[in-house]
Amino acid sequence: MSAPVLVADAEMPREGGADRALVDVAVGVLIRPDGDFLLTSRPTGKVYAGYWEFPGGKLEPGETVVQALQRELHEELGIVIGPATLWKVDMVDYPHALVRLNFCKIFSWTGDLQMREAQSFSWQHLPVRVEPVLPGTVPVLQWLAQEQGFEGATYFVAA
Repeated sequence: MSAPVLVADAEMPREGGADRALVDVAVGVLIRPDGDFLLTSRPTGKVYAGYWEFPGGKLEPGETVVQALQRELHEELGIVIGPATLWKVDMVDYPHALVRLNFCKIFSWTGDLQMREAQSFSWQHLPVRVEPVLPGTVPVLQWLAQEQGFEGATYFVAA
């Protein structure tokens, strides 16, 4: 396996040492027709509680990325997603886990957002105006910025 793209909180020790398992996560980048995208806060009691991220969750055994995304977004947000296609894959080495993030863009869904884990949500555009942003979210903001023609900037959070 190649080295992780992003090492979060590098000064902190890693749980499980060098032999820790890779955790696959499906992540939904929900985009409205006006270009705004959905960020949700991590719920109380979870690692990085209060940090803002794109919604999603761990793949269960035998699930594809899209199946996991369908399940997770229904469980967490109460929505049924339309077509989801794998967009980008990124690795993040967090102190608590080595994570492979499988990002899918989603342009259609049904149902009203329900924050079933007592998290918050916010429709954002660049630069985002919520903070703190989870380290694994930063590359996505950069990819979105590149697609929108914002070259050269490294972090797209409002000051």
